[in-house]
Amino acid sequence: MALSVTPAPRPPAVEALDLYRFYRAGDEETLALRGVSLTVDAGELVAVTGPSGSGKSTLLALLAGLDEPDGGQVRLAGERLSHRPESQRTLMRRHMIGILRQSGNLVEHLDIRSNVALVQGLRGRAAPPRRTVADLLDMVGLTSRSRAMPRTLSGGELARAGLAVALAADPPVLVADEPTGELDVTTERRVLALMRQVAAAGCAVVVASHSAEVAAGADRVLRLADGRWVASPEQLAA
Repeated sequence: MALSVTPAPRPPAVEALDLYRFYRAGDEETLALRGVSLTVDAGELVAVTGPSGSGKSTLLALLAGLDEPDGGQVRLAGERLSHRPESQRTLMRRHMIGILRQSGNLVEHLDIRSNVALVQGLRGRAAPPRRTVADLLDMVGLTSRSRAMPRTLSGGELARAGLAVALAADPPVLVADEPTGELDVTTERRVLALMRQVAAAGCAVVVASHSAEVAAGADRVLRLADGRWVASPEQLAA
């Protein structure tokens, strides 16, 4: 009789374990994060809220491997991202993380199509992306603006173009830092709907935002204050 084997559970798409981060300026030390842990599964959209200076951007920078924690670690699909040489973090980020910022996602001297193609080209010899450049531009509603330069785009168009760039390499994790902060309500809802669509397709999405709209559209809302969760993630998920 054949024995049934229970498959091992898949690791979280992104996991932060007891993160600490401090900054020094002269004799003064600022604790930006104080033992923050977080687990986000594939297909989940998590909003991280809190006042300015609470540690939201610091947390997202650590999740993306753009910064290193002073304590704790970040794992992507069970593989350690933190405390590796910058070259290794860059390679992992290139294949596993999409980053959406309020601004700065686009290369100013390239049109929108070329910006997306540039990121796809950085995949090297990896498997071809699931979405072509044309697919991505269609998804964010910018097909007719594919040859436009970033300086000619409206705020909403820039946000959607930035999302196309962030998703160009088919990342399993998307981190977005205040992606709708300068948008009107209608455009913000459109960008949020796109991020929900991305999560529904299996991407783990972590958004730092002050926006009530973003919080209302998230699967979980976690709040930071002074570098700590206001309550445990389990309490906030209830």
